[in-house]
Amino acid sequence: MSTASNGISLDHKIITDIIGKSSSVLDLGCGEGELLATLVREKNVKAQGIEIDDKAIFECVKRGLSVFQDDIDSGLSDYEDKSFDFVILNQSFQQVKKPEAVLKEALRVGKKVIIVIPNFAHINARFQIFFRGRTPVTGALPYEWHETPNLHFLSILDFVNYCKRRNIAVEKAYFIGSRGKVTMFPNLFAQTGIFVITGGTISVHTTPAKERDNARQH
Repeated sequence: MSTASNGISLDHKIITDIIGKSSSVLDLGCGEGELLATLVREKNVKAQGIEIDDKAIFECVKRGLSVFQDDIDSGLSDYEDKSFDFVILNQSFQQVKKPEAVLKEALRVGKKVIIVIPNFAHINARFQIFFRGRTPVTGALPYEWHETPNLHFLSILDFVNYCKRRNIAVEKAYFIGSRGKVTMFPNLFAQTGIFVITGGTISVHTTPAKERDNARQH
């Protein structure tokens, strides 16, 4: 991942720039708390994390962060509507079992939601699949097939179309490649996409007719 001039990774720098000072932030799948710690230090945010891994939670506590142990697939029933200025899913959206339900809850609880996803359609990934016939391993997808935490394999274009079908507004979008920000053909050249989204009409129990038709065809 590209690094900003102050030593913060570029994706964390972009997220930090998005979030206003003293905002309330809920990080879903916060890992070891590196991003939350940066937000507390740089923006004095009111930080809350949710993480399931014991070792990661221990690292968060060492950083002085407030983190609850829970599975974000189980929902956010403990939180009221719009109780956070920002809800973050940083490289965790593609790892959950029920992305529709998780995103619906994130949009309910947060005034804005920041989604960070790896791009499975990056040119290096395409090259490895086409010419090597193997599951790709790239900077944004560093795991071998047998150890990856990713359950859903989406591209930047997939996510943009997903939002359009559900009336989710993409307020801002940023794309990162191996050498920094990507401004042209992000679905091909970006390794990571960062989206700021709001709104949406997500139904977790029905499949849109167009998607059902596509499924029958393939």
